[in-house]
Amino acid sequence: MIAEALLYAATWPLTGKAHRKFIRYSVNLWSRAGRCALDWAEHEEMSRNAIRAATAGLRQKRTAVVLGSGLLRDVPIEELARDFDTVVLVDLVHLASVRLWLSAKGYRNVRLIERDLSGYDELAAGKEPEPLGFLRSVPYLDLVVSANLLSQIGRGVKRRYETATGGMPADTVERLIAAHLAGISGLTCRHCLVTDIAYAVIDRNSKIHEEADLLDGVLPPPAKAAWTWPVAPLGEESRDYRIEHKVIAAW
Repeated sequence: MIAEALLYAATWPLTGKAHRKFIRYSVNLWSRAGRCALDWAEHEEMSRNAIRAATAGLRQKRTAVVLGSGLLRDVPIEELARDFDTVVLVDLVHLASVRLWLSAKGYRNVRLIERDLSGYDELAAGKEPEPLGFLRSVPYLDLVVSANLLSQIGRGVKRRYETATGGMPADTVERLIAAHLAGISGLTCRHCLVTDIAYAVIDRNSKIHEEADLLDGVLPPPAKAAWTWPVAPLGEESRDYRIEHKVIAAW
């Protein structure tokens, strides 16, 4: 708990006021990733491999943008920083530990941007959401990666929708998930989507007790790779149950 508290405190002054409420989610993810490092290793490597496959054969490697860069554990950042002129990491929060690691590596071509990628505020204002519309202003864009972000957008939007006082469309979650997918598929540059699409709660006898679609019925693009991510192995949330997510990658 001390490490988490220190990381939270170190990240607070580095984060814009509007996004400070999300720091604890990032710190919690950092903490779980440390505890579950062995269980998550295959998922992280599969995610990195999907991004590597998406970059294969690119004739120009000027600017790469990673949406939902998070802890960078599932992103081949060393290779991206080596091969691209500029790498832009976009997320709600960039933890102090991530900033320190990037600084220690001396990646002078890596840029950090804080941004809400959900499109919620646009929809709340009565506009047609284009959460990835800002990418049109990124010069020399050759690669965009959505890295294990989409289901997190869905969960975050659902929390905001359920606590809203009114005025949001009934299909808010579905529309914003679809808007992200449309933004990715509409890019003229190379792009890669890595996302979990469903989860299951499973007991010690491998019996499934609960399943859910993490994309709220919105169909993802055809997968080129798929795997299982043991998000909460036995003992993480319960001694009797584990939680597994199904992940796909498309490029």
